[in-house]
Amino acid sequence: MADARGMSRRQVGLGALALGGGLAFASLPADPAAAAAPSRGGGRPALRHGSAREAGLLPGPLKQLVTDAEAFLQPSPEHPWYAGAVLLAGRGRTVALHRPIGMAVRYQAYDEETDTGVEFPPDQQIPMAEDTVFDLASVSKLFTSILAVQQIERGRIELEAPVASYLPDFGRAGKQDVTIRQLLTHTSGFRAWIPLYEAPTYEEKVRRVYDEELASPPGTAYLYSDLNLISLQLVLEHVTGRRLDVLLREEITEPLGMRRTRYNPPASWKPKIAATEDARKPWSGLDRGLVWGEVHDENAYSLGGVAGHAGVFSDAWDLAVLARTLLDGGVCGRRRILRPESVELMFTDFNTAFPGDEHGLGFELYQHWYMGAMATPRTAGHTGFTGTALVLDPTTDSFLVVLGNSVHPVRSWRSGSAPRVAAANQLARAVPVRPARGRTAWFSGMASAATATLALPALDTSSGAARLSCALWWDTEPKADVLVLESSADGGTTWQPVPFTTRRRGGSAEPHPTGTATGWSGRVWHDLTAGLPAAPGLVVRWRYTTDRLYVGRGAYVDGLRVESGHRRLFDESRPADATRLRAEGWSREDD
Repeated sequence: MADARGMSRRQVGLGALALGGGLAFASLPADPAAAAAPSRGGGRPALRHGSAREAGLLPGPLKQLVTDAEAFLQPSPEHPWYAGAVLLAGRGRTVALHRPIGMAVRYQAYDEETDTGVEFPPDQQIPMAEDTVFDLASVSKLFTSILAVQQIERGRIELEAPVASYLPDFGRAGKQDVTIRQLLTHTSGFRAWIPLYEAPTYEEKVRRVYDEELASPPGTAYLYSDLNLISLQLVLEHVTGRRLDVLLREEITEPLGMRRTRYNPPASWKPKIAATEDARKPWSGLDRGLVWGEVHDENAYSLGGVAGHAGVFSDAWDLAVLARTLLDGGVCGRRRILRPESVELMFTDFNTAFPGDEHGLGFELYQHWYMGAMATPRTAGHTGFTGTALVLDPTTDSFLVVLGNSVHPVRSWRSGSAPRVAAANQLARAVPVRPARGRTAWFSGMASAATATLALPALDTSSGAARLSCALWWDTEPKADVLVLESSADGGTTWQPVPFTTRRRGGSAEPHPTGTATGWSGRVWHDLTAGLPAAPGLVVRWRYTTDRLYVGRGAYVDGLRVESGHRRLFDESRPADATRLRAEGWSREDD
């Protein structure tokens, strides 16, 4: 099912890897066996459970991640966001958090008259477990995308080729120019979905896809659509001669040892599967009663449970294995499923023409609406309508799996993506930022709808040669959350921005003429210098302001110093000066 899109998205374009107008797949193997061959050097160790410290993470935020997630088991605000969830977070090859909460099976029905769930008797309810299997919904699209990129590696599919060159009937109704890349990046022009479940036969469902007219010309707009991945499924099955479920097993799950990932789980798995919705009209397209052990999405169900856009079932550990494989450039142990160049393309933004809708090949990029403070231009992931999410951050080598049954007992109880954002914020906070010098640095915090200030004492800069220097680290929701350097010569009645320059270690100088910093800075320390206005009692401060929706990782300041010629007016390293700093919302932290 086309998952509800979040709030506004932000743009930091990465650009596609291009060569003469086409995408370069230099030295990619045409031989299928080459893609699955053992990696050189004997492979890499598998995932393991370990402590936060062993993962290079701070334990406090991971504990808070669980606390935050448990809050959504209660009304938030009117109904629980999910009946239960499995949370998994890690960094490197260490899974530092793997925690089930709530119930996998709680309700046997939904009472629309009273807007309440009809619970199973207590002895028939099933709590969440670490290995509970979930209907992944649209997270399934990632598997289809990986399978497509594998076939691109092997030369059976070309990224810029028209879909109709593989499926001539697809070219009907003005779709002759839609490309494989446009299917993968949701720029084909398809509308979000059509009720294929109303068609009586499989052949009729396919015909409806072929006959579907586009909502916009190919490549002119971003519109998330299940039809893109259903079409890609048809291409894959045509060029390989294998069904999508067979491809999934032979090309991904068996090589990676993902034993709890598949389409159409057998009946024996049912007690370990999280239930989804009491599916009845009018909120569902089909009258099915409690959906448990079968795919929730109506179109995927009508396609026999095997579909390019939905239908994969999996558990948190298997998804962590997939995440680790991609973060390692497509290799797991001695098995390789993708070339590093291919993974790079999956994490490269092809949608620079559509700010806020950054998208790699199959993966969404830089989406604060569910990635929270984990979001960077390189952060990749996807969500699923049933309450699932997978987020990978190559910048910090971290990964997050949130699997919830948020349509249990009914889809209308769930709104927004707050639990995903909360979990991602805490994992981002768990990745330590080492002070630029010494043991501590000033931290702005990560609160929403807040203003934090860090002010120096009044200084005499009337000589006109005063300069501020410090180390600065920032990562904020672009444009929405802003860090400002400003000064006041009248005791704080009025404030003026102070232009400054930052230089990343080993990089070139970057001017900030408006005195502001926002968005992505590489999550590294920058050296900052700023000329200060001349005044007998100048107050200089940092002001960090966030909106009510999402936040980035925040801002850090270290080593504040003000000099005028050879005279030092302020030095944070001197205890007497440090005590004169006035912090509201900022804290001195040792990460």
